[in-house]
Amino acid sequence: MTANVRPETVRAKPTVVEVSLGARSYDIVIGRDILATLGSRIAALRPGAGAYIVTDENVARHYIGAAKASLDHAGVTMNSIVVAPGEASKSYRVFEQVCEAIIAARIERGDLVIALGGGVIGDLAGFAAAAVRRGLDYVQVPTTLLAQVDSSVGGKTAIDSAHGKNLIGAFHQPILVLADTALLDTLPVREFRAGYAELVKYGLLGDAVFFAWLEANWRDIFAGGNSSGSFAREHAVAVACRAKAAIVARDERETGDRALLNLGHTFGHALEAACGFSDRLLHGEAIAIGMALAFEFSARRQGLVSKADAARVVRHLADTGLPTSIKDIPGPQPSVDQLMELIAQDKKVRRGMLTFILVRGIGAAFVEAGVEEREVRAFLNEKLAER
Repeated sequence: MTANVRPETVRAKPTVVEVSLGARSYDIVIGRDILATLGSRIAALRPGAGAYIVTDENVARHYIGAAKASLDHAGVTMNSIVVAPGEASKSYRVFEQVCEAIIAARIERGDLVIALGGGVIGDLAGFAAAAVRRGLDYVQVPTTLLAQVDSSVGGKTAIDSAHGKNLIGAFHQPILVLADTALLDTLPVREFRAGYAELVKYGLLGDAVFFAWLEANWRDIFAGGNSSGSFAREHAVAVACRAKAAIVARDERETGDRALLNLGHTFGHALEAACGFSDRLLHGEAIAIGMALAFEFSARRQGLVSKADAARVVRHLADTGLPTSIKDIPGPQPSVDQLMELIAQDKKVRRGMLTFILVRGIGAAFVEAGVEEREVRAFLNEKLAER
């Protein structure tokens, strides 16, 4: 799909998943070639509203033209800002630029922000929408697999701190998520693979049948464009979105089982921060390593899951080309002391006690508060000593 797509060329009957939050409920619309419906959907949800698009240079090159054409076709006035791609844009500096640009465009409280991009843009634009004029509506148009199955759903918005990832932010739900799987066709293989790690997460945390389906069908998901690949991709995105929507509806602000969605993230976020939030380690790659570590920690140090299950998880991640070990990260390795310091800044820490998402099996994750620091330290020492 390119920027010259006409608004009326749309495939019928996308999948719709509702995030049930009472008066703040919204739909996740999933399908191929549905970006062209963006304008009509916004006009129906917020008649007369103007829009402000936040995107990055890579996405703008492919899709901002199609998004603007759809908005224009529906009579939605718009402005836009294009920021640099990558995690570095989740910063105070870029957040200020986006907020000031929205204000300068005279966006009113009845207008809305459109996050057109991956997880970085969704987090950045969503946080700006939460802050400007004490809260604007916003729409998520995720353009990466990771964003379509995870970060665009649930209302978590944030920028990064020097102390760690996503430490400054707000819960702010969108009014619509539009997940066009055709937009994934232009995604670099490495980015797509990183997003696949978040798909695997849903199988590992609560759906062993889905994990087995992924083992059998991951090649079709990666292939995408043909009929079987298109079906597999849309099915996988829909399953993940239904799982996340159900969890968010039960626990919007992560006071209970929404924390399960952080499987692999305590280790993974620490590794991202240790790598300086750089291209050395993409978010999904960090989560792949983090999930492998969570299964191995549950098996080796806690005796909760069989080593065979842990090996099965590591094997599937490795089969798709994802990293599964700290040693797979290019460049200098972080020290155990550095990782432990970063883990101590994790948002799930309560009164200084470490909280991890551990597993009793594939599809059987649980929240474990009060994990002993010495156990984590000993495990990381073991992993870094491996050859």
